[in-house]
Amino acid sequence: MGGLGRPPPERDDLFHLHAGHHPHGVFLQPGESPLAMESLARRQRLTALGQAHTMRPVKICRYLTADNQVRIGLAKGEDALLDLTPAGIESITALLESGDAAQRLSDLSKLPETPLADVTLLCPIEVQEVWAAGVTYLRSKDARMEESDFSATAYDRVYNAPRPEIFFKSLPEKVVACGEPVGIRTDANWSVPEPELVLMMNSRGEIAGYAVGNDMSSRDIEGENLLYLPQAKVYHRSCAVGPWVRVGATEEEAREWEIKIQIERSGGSVFDGSVGVNQIKRGFGELRDFLFQSQLFPFGCVLLTGTGIVPGDDFTLEEGDTVRIHISGIGCLNNPVVRV
Repeated sequence: MGGLGRPPPERDDLFHLHAGHHPHGVFLQPGESPLAMESLARRQRLTALGQAHTMRPVKICRYLTADNQVRIGLAKGEDALLDLTPAGIESITALLESGDAAQRLSDLSKLPETPLADVTLLCPIEVQEVWAAGVTYLRSKDARMEESDFSATAYDRVYNAPRPEIFFKSLPEKVVACGEPVGIRTDANWSVPEPELVLMMNSRGEIAGYAVGNDMSSRDIEGENLLYLPQAKVYHRSCAVGPWVRVGATEEEAREWEIKIQIERSGGSVFDGSVGVNQIKRGFGELRDFLFQSQLFPFGCVLLTGTGIVPGDDFTLEEGDTVRIHISGIGCLNNPVVRV
C-alpha cells in the first residue's frame, strides 16, 4: 500500500514540524515557443493537466513543504503531486466550497510537480467538525447487539428506524493524520478500529468529496451502558482521516468501492477483513439531511458513515499494532496504535 509520502514528523498535538528538500519551480510565461515551453517544463517538473497522464480519479491532499508551508496538492499517478498554489487553491475547505472541485481542477494548465516521497502528507480536515453515523451496516448492528444485552434492543431499533444514529466525533484539530498514532483508552479492555468511508461536505450540504476514516471505539465501555457512548468514541486520538480526498465521484460510483482493513502485530497480520460500500443501508443524502437538520456548518462538515467490518469478540487492539485501511476508490490510511 504505497503513495503515503514521507513518514510524519514528531509533533505536538496540533502542529506539524518538518523540514525536507522541496524545489520550487519557475512558471511558464505567455509567448514562449512550444518547444521551449516543453523543455522548461521538463527541467522544472511542470506538468500540463491535459497532457500524457490521466487525471482520473481526482484526489487532493494537504502536505507540508520544506519550509513548513502547508500546501494543497493534486495526485499525479501513485508517486507525485502537483502543487495547486499557483492556481490560487490554498485550502481544501475553499475548494470544496467552490462547487464542482473536479471541474475546477480539470481546467488548470501548468503546475509544479514534486515527488510524493519528498513531502509529508497531513490530515485533510482543516476547520470542519467531524461527526459519525452508527449502525448503518447489518454487521455493525449485530456486533453492537452482542456487546450488551442491556443495549441490544436500542441497536436493533435504530437500524430499522427512520432516524439514523448520528453523533459528534471530533474537533478538527484532534483528528490524526495518516502515519500518526491512533489511541486506545487505558481504561478500556476491548478496543477496535472501525474503517469507514468519510463524506466531505461543504456548508451547503453538498457531498463534495470522499476520504478514508477510522472511528476508534472502546467496545467494552459502550457495551456496559449505552449512555457511555461519548466516552467510548470521543477521546484523545480516537479519530483518523486521510490522507486523500477523492473529488468528482458520485454516490453510485462510491458504492462500487471496497473497504479493506489489515491489522499488523509483531510483523504479522492478526486481522483482516473487507466489505463493499454498497452494504451501507442508508443513502448518503439521507445521512446528510439528518446531520444538517437544525444545524449550521459554516465551514462544512465531515461525516464517517459507519463500519461493516468488526473483529471477533476475542480480538482487541494492542499498543504497537498498525492499522491499515484501504478504500479502492480513494487510497490508504495507515496508523500505529498507542495507549492514551
